[in-house]
Amino acid sequence: MPNRLKKARMRVVGAKQTQRALQSGTVAVVYMAEDADKRLLSPIVDTAREEQVEIVFIPSMAELGQLCRIAVGAACAAILQEEPQ
Repeated sequence: MPNRLKKARMRVVGAKQTQRALQSGTVAVVYMAEDADKRLLSPIVDTAREEQVEIVFIPSMAELGQLCRIAVGAACAAILQEEPQ
């Protein structure tokens, strides 16, 4: 499943962008780092559950950052739908 994130053409990285994408209804899958601050991720988890979006947990922020092809860690990321529903 994490390979989908690495190969995704349309994705967002970071809490703010992920939350915005969830609110706009364009997210297919959310990825979250298990070692990220729970206070930061809690609103994103709530919104993802409300929108019935799949949540995938990755062991560390460093690993999630690598999957997103960035040089730093990431608390969360999302794959966007090709066409909004």
